[in-house]
Amino acid sequence: MQARMATYTFSGDGKDIARRAEEGILPILQSQPGFKAYTVALGDAEVLSMSVWDTRSDAEASSEVVASWVAENMKEIDLIGVHYGEIMFSTVFGVTTAVGAPA
Repeated sequence: MQARMATYTFSGDGKDIARRAEEGILPILQSQPGFKAYTVALGDAEVLSMSVWDTRSDAEASSEVVASWVAENMKEIDLIGVHYGEIMFSTVFGVTTAVGAPA
């Protein structure tokens, strides 16, 4: 499984931004091939968006879809960067690094 992690700066109401992401971005991501999960977290004037995908190519394809929606609907956020990575362990998805443990 692959993760897409994007960080944004924002101005305004972070809870409103998260609500709009849930209402607008989540359904779009759910319709994309390989989608597994989506999380949004707020920090000090930053938003962390993390989605989980079957493959890196699925995760990369989602970036184009998300970027288009964000550009049209969330003028108060600016992308800092996007990173991709293989999920090494997850309590949510049952992925583990333990030898011989069931995944």
